[in-house]
Amino acid sequence: MYILRVNMSDLSIKKETVPEKYQLMGGRALTSHIINAEVDPHSHALGPNNKLVFAPGLLAGTPAPSSGRLSVGTKSPLTGTIKESNAGGVAAQKLARLGVKAIIVEGQPKDDKWYILKIDNEGGQLLPADKIIGKGNYETGELLRAQFGEKAGVISIGPAGENKMSAASIAVADMEGHPVRHAGRGGTGAVMGSKGLKALVIDDTNAPGVEIKDKEAFRGAAQAFSKMLLANPTCGTGLPTYGTAVLINILNEAGGLPTENFKRGRFEGAEKISGEFMYDTILARKGNPTHACHPGCVMRCSQIYNDAEGNYLTAGFEYETIWAFGADCCIDNLDQIAMADRLCDDLGLDTIEMGVTMAVAMEAGVIPFGDGEGMLNLLKNEIGKATPLGRILGQGAAFTGQAYGITRVPVVKKQGIPAYDPRAVKGIGVTYATTTMGADHTAGYSVATNILKVGGFVNPLGTEGQVDLSRGLQIATAAIDSSGLCLFVAFTVLDEPEALPKVADMLTAQYGVKVTVDDITELGKAVLRVEREFNTRAGFTPAHDRLPEFFANEPVPPHNTTFDIAGEELDKVFNF
Repeated sequence: MYILRVNMSDLSIKKETVPEKYQLMGGRALTSHIINAEVDPHSHALGPNNKLVFAPGLLAGTPAPSSGRLSVGTKSPLTGTIKESNAGGVAAQKLARLGVKAIIVEGQPKDDKWYILKIDNEGGQLLPADKIIGKGNYETGELLRAQFGEKAGVISIGPAGENKMSAASIAVADMEGHPVRHAGRGGTGAVMGSKGLKALVIDDTNAPGVEIKDKEAFRGAAQAFSKMLLANPTCGTGLPTYGTAVLINILNEAGGLPTENFKRGRFEGAEKISGEFMYDTILARKGNPTHACHPGCVMRCSQIYNDAEGNYLTAGFEYETIWAFGADCCIDNLDQIAMADRLCDDLGLDTIEMGVTMAVAMEAGVIPFGDGEGMLNLLKNEIGKATPLGRILGQGAAFTGQAYGITRVPVVKKQGIPAYDPRAVKGIGVTYATTTMGADHTAGYSVATNILKVGGFVNPLGTEGQVDLSRGLQIATAAIDSSGLCLFVAFTVLDEPEALPKVADMLTAQYGVKVTVDDITELGKAVLRVEREFNTRAGFTPAHDRLPEFFANEPVPPHNTTFDIAGEELDKVFNF
């Protein structure tokens, strides 16, 4: 294994030996430790002193089920905090098989030129990107695979990243080559654009593969873990059938589906955008409701969504995206929402940030709530063409709210709040407020316990137990994000006592070093400590770990509850 260091200032590429301290780190653990060690917290996120780190998880490239996650780390231009954004697709497994522990991209081109980073068995090389500049992620991927081979893995940015918009994402191609798996949150695409890097192309032909010290022990642990995933109702049945959109009806019933820019917790059009409705639509149009984003995924929560004529429209059509452009904007036309998803994938935009931004723009009167065609026009013809209005919207919800003088702006640390109202699901409110990343549901998914009753039950409308719940989940999530496993394995890990020991067994067998469940927990704690260290040095204090005041002041129907967990309680989350 080696670290590939790419200096865009002098266009040099070096292979570096992995330091001993990084040997048992991968994914989020590795990206966050490198960013904290190498990036000045006060540097401009789009300047030459910020860095962009790509790191496969510890188990990437192995036969471990659902283990193909890639972490992208940087200082966020949206939040100003440290950032790790996590994506599926084929890139992580290809990099791991090539022996790439991490890619560190630093500096900036002096000539304003754009480059492609080609990575293969020989190492890396920078090539001119002139022919793909200005193109969307779909066309970019097609052109690169035509040039470098159909099996090449592609990571790319679209026009939003080229224009350094703070809502810009990094697209990672899935097994069909569609650019639908994104390191979405925090403006990672803008940082990649600031480096003059349009795309990475990964050719793992003749790759040496991942070394596993004890193959027999690994195989046994991996098979046992896979059986546990498939036996779990959520991982083995719910997600493969309806995808994450199964949550639309569940959260709507729970009164926690944010609607009309977080004014209420139920959407009257929920059924028309639900996972069940989407499933029926996909079958009627001969799409595919059950689809894996990378080889070896046993949960297969992705899907292929076709338009009314039966032609491919989008893939990886997720709950968060459907909520953001649907309920939050009062749009109940699933095809319009799917087109918004397609545009965001192509332009390279975070769908959560964009949906929240559109709802804020609707509140400002830019277009009316419920105007699906108007929303698509803003995405395509304003943001996509980088008009003055498009540049405002492309900077995200906080910037848009400020531009229009809107006070009800659902963000934490300037990042848009995802698809669960913190007044109706209070554990997730704790996570939104305190995570190192800005508002982020994946950082500590309390919805599992508050709503789905996975791993026990904590009353979502009460305050008791929410801080402890979020703390435990944030620690566990940091560890999972470092392993390369999909976060959704947590549904099994929380309910099946033997699941996490099997993860420890896989790591032990792979690396030849005894790894215990306690070691995995300590890894998660270490990740959070290093991220908080960066943020503290950047100037963040406990005062930043708070929700917008309207959540405390405005009761949300139908429960008419507010977010009433005191700041002193929130400050206890990281007491470990």
